[in-house]
Amino acid sequence: MSAARALKSVDYEVFGYVQGVCFRMYAESEAKKIGVVGWVKNTGKGTVIGQVQGPEEKVNSMKSWLSRVGSPSSRIDRTNFSNEKAISKLEYTNFSIRY
Repeated sequence: MSAARALKSVDYEVFGYVQGVCFRMYAESEAKKIGVVGWVKNTGKGTVIGQVQGPEEKVNSMKSWLSRVGSPSSRIDRTNFSNEKAISKLEYTNFSIRY
């Protein structure tokens, strides 16, 4: 496997005004457009958490979206990324909204 095709996994938590603004739906749509897999979910404390997996450059694109773009009416204060690591294969077949 070449370095360019290296797969990466990262967990995220998005803080700000990110619930009740279709954030998860837009995240799912963006992930499918970019070509990453994983999941997104609202938390009880008003944040959105999830995991993204895919080729490094695509994961980086999704990280940028999660940090700076979000859904049209959301307001992202900050996004924390954790557990970033290389993986040998994808653990998910698609990107889904969890409840």
